[in-house]
Amino acid sequence: MDKYIEKAGILIEALPYIQRLSGKTVVIKYGGAAMLSEDLSKKIMQDITLLKYVGVNPIVVHGGGNDINKMLSKLDITPKFHNGLRVTDGDTMDVVQMVLTGKINKDIVSQLGIAGARAIGLCGKDAGLIRVEKMEAKDGQDLGYVGHVTGINTKLLSTLTQDEYIPVIAPVGVGPDGESYNINADTVAGEIAAALCAEKLMFLTDIDGIRSDPNDPGTLIYEITIGEIYKYIENGVISGGMLPKVEGCIKAIRSGVKRTHILNGTIPHPILLEIFTDTGIGTMVRE
Repeated sequence: MDKYIEKAGILIEALPYIQRLSGKTVVIKYGGAAMLSEDLSKKIMQDITLLKYVGVNPIVVHGGGNDINKMLSKLDITPKFHNGLRVTDGDTMDVVQMVLTGKINKDIVSQLGIAGARAIGLCGKDAGLIRVEKMEAKDGQDLGYVGHVTGINTKLLSTLTQDEYIPVIAPVGVGPDGESYNINADTVAGEIAAALCAEKLMFLTDIDGIRSDPNDPGTLIYEITIGEIYKYIENGVISGGMLPKVEGCIKAIRSGVKRTHILNGTIPHPILLEIFTDTGIGTMVRE
């Protein structure tokens, strides 16, 4: 009997969060090591499906850097990066689009379908979902087909999420002349959350969140302000792959998103643990 009472207690703890989020949009950036583990991926798909069934409107934005690098290697194309961004020439862009939209996107849609959800795969070229211009690096380096987001088709996303569908979005944008552009998936998630004034934006990462000492898991920061983030960027504590995540959080918050979260996607059911428990498991960023 005790175990059933414990289960009831867990549901009651989740109740106020379910009530608060019902009908609201939650944008989830899915990537990293969680994509490489079949078991972890299955649990994350279950989390996302459960959100939809309790009345939340999830939108998934995914990455796929590892699979892109594997395909480039098979084609004898050497991956190139500049300040954390993939330098994307024409051949690389073809591979990026093929892997992200043709393989990974449809795999995630299929996994959500197995979990019981109705998901639909999209990229930025569908109905002008993600409009971009060519990104210019601050130091003048030519990044090739790397895009800077200029607009999001919010009507399309609102139509899908208000119905029974979960949009799954590959970070490929469309340029003024219809060209395909590669975009950092963290950036896309932040831009979509900002454009929709989502209730929450969540980044699933390979670590437990922002740490005051990047090498010490015991220094996890459970709540941090934008001002504190800027200080950590200045002194080098926040750098590399964490930068586009915190920049996405800042853009989203300043555009009206209520809460943004950076959490460990390698923990089973990370989304449910963060959203529906009193303590949470990652870092929450606020104004």
